Amino acid sequence: MSATTSTQLNFQRDLHDPTSAAYKKARRRHLKSTRNRPQPAEAEHTPFRAAEKKYKARFPPPDLSDVLDLAAADRTRAEEVAHGNWKGRADAVPHTELPLHAAKGDARRAYIFPGTPGLLLLPSFVPRDQQRRLVRWALSEQARHPNETNLDTHYVLPPEGLWNRYTSVRTGKCADTEILPRAALHGKASAALPEQAEDARAGPRKLVSNAPASPDNFASLAAAPKPPASPSQTLQPVSTTTLVPRLRWANIGWYYHWGTKQYDFSRGPGRIPLLVRSLCKSVVEHIPWDRVFGGDQIGADMDWGEAGPDWMDWKETYEPDAGIVNFYQTKDTLMAHVDRSELSATSPLVSISLGCAAVFLIGGLTRDDPPMPILLRSGDVVVMSGPACRRAYHGVPRILEGTLPPHLEGGDGSEDGDDDWKIYEEYLRGTRVNVNVRQVFPKGFDPVVGSLRVSQGS
Repeated sequence: MSATTSTQLNFQRDLHDPTSAAYKKARRRHLKSTRNRPQPAEAEHTPFRAAEKKYKARFPPPDLSDVLDLAAADRTRAEEVAHGNWKGRADAVPHTELPLHAAKGDARRAYIFPGTPGLLLLPSFVPRDQQRRLVRWALSEQARHPNETNLDTHYVLPPEGLWNRYTSVRTGKCADTEILPRAALHGKASAALPEQAEDARAGPRKLVSNAPASPDNFASLAAAPKPPASPSQTLQPVSTTTLVPRLRWANIGWYYHWGTKQYDFSRGPGRIPLLVRSLCKSVVEHIPWDRVFGGDQIGADMDWGEAGPDWMDWKETYEPDAGIVNFYQTKDTLMAHVDRSELSATSPLVSISLGCAAVFLIGGLTRDDPPMPILLRSGDVVVMSGPACRRAYHGVPRILEGTLPPHLEGGDGSEDGDDDWKIYEEYLRGTRVNVNVRQVFPKGFDPVVGSLRVSQGS
């Protein structure tokens, strides 16, 4: 650990100690900056919004004693928990342990939640060496052409990818040259009006309310215009080093159109990398779905649609075909939202956490339902499945600074090129990488015809 890193961790630790000089200094700054700020009308906040504000607060640091943190009771993760000074409680939220279908000696477990049927947490499911491979893949392979990123609309990115150019700059292979904005090349004719342009800089995404996708409205959704976003007219040339922290997402599989919050099927299916596909399918295959939706018939009372429950077939029919890699910086948030763009509205959504830890909130069908807070650490996997869970509001109000686990620090000598991991490590110290994958089409749906096939093998 470098001296700079050690200083940063000590500072974060001091911020949690009301007797420390760092805490007192932060308190004085907070009082000064909020002296003339109008007090929010707390009574007007929905329970979900109130929870978001609680965990977003920079000072004083939020109390995580009501946040489920299963790593807090796992002796194998003790160093990881102590490393960042952010800790929840393993008994903060009611949950039930669920043994996985795994090989003998595999101690990994899943946990289900009685208040949110279909939600599963698989702590530390991704092995440590695979976490590194996924981080490398996300930055060097997925966040580049032909996969779309949030920066492509606004900048002419290097053909080898922004991250690969950045590593070349850091290792002295090339100069840190400026990257030009698209508007500067194509002129004002292609530039957007200020209110039309999506800002490529840091900040929360603008949420758009979209109609839930289904096989019934697929034709109209597919035919709806999805014009390309216009590049911002106000951006200036910027260096590679400056632009890297502005990377926010990279598309996986079917192309997502942010302007309409629907998939642009006219562009055809994108590629699902084998590394991600095999991991997501492994997650679904490990889960004993009869223990999640069967037994007490909890799944029978849900609205699965006209075709009825299909969880019995997921081990054979689950096929991830779309997703996104999110690159959250420590000041980023993902506000409460519901995923409505997939025609398959019940099949598992698999979410993989890498890098810094985060507070994840999941509630009910409206923002009036109090959300459940869960602390997600690197290697944890969340699965959202079934009609109740897939339609639940969820979000990420806080990335927890200083929580990069020790196993992602330094070289481990396990793969070629490990000597360049220092560049990845420095980036990850302020970043949470989230690989979020889902299945767009339900079993038997033919996107070419736009309907369910007559023969479904049943």
